[in-house]
Amino acid sequence: MLVVIDTNVLVSALWSRDGAPARVLSLVLNGALIPCYDYRILCEYRQVLLRPKFGFSEGEISALLDWIESSGRSVLADYSEEPFADEEDRKFYEVAKTCGAKLVTGNLKHFPKDPFVVSVAGFLKELSERGG
Repeated sequence: MLVVIDTNVLVSALWSRDGAPARVLSLVLNGALIPCYDYRILCEYRQVLLRPKFGFSEGEISALLDWIESSGRSVLADYSEEPFADEEDRKFYEVAKTCGAKLVTGNLKHFPKDPFVVSVAGFLKELSERGG
């Protein structure tokens, strides 16, 4: 299954290794989910994860992003006409729409109402109902 992971989910997964976001990241790292991205998403991941307030090591971040880049799917996203309050969120939506992936986010209100935009809890529930 293809997924686009919003940055807030990635931060939460690394911050607390026992929560629902960490379960999503674990599924990605175990190959059960294929992360989709474009250069804008990788740049945001790196910029946010390197913020000193998080205390993540540069090596840890580089290893994770290298893995996502080598194991995931790079997408040349189509532009979306959907209005966004925060243009920084558009890239995640465009990549997910272009490749038919689920967009997993901790901030549903930042995205258009669309069945492929799901919360972390909603995504994990959907997976368990499918037997995944």
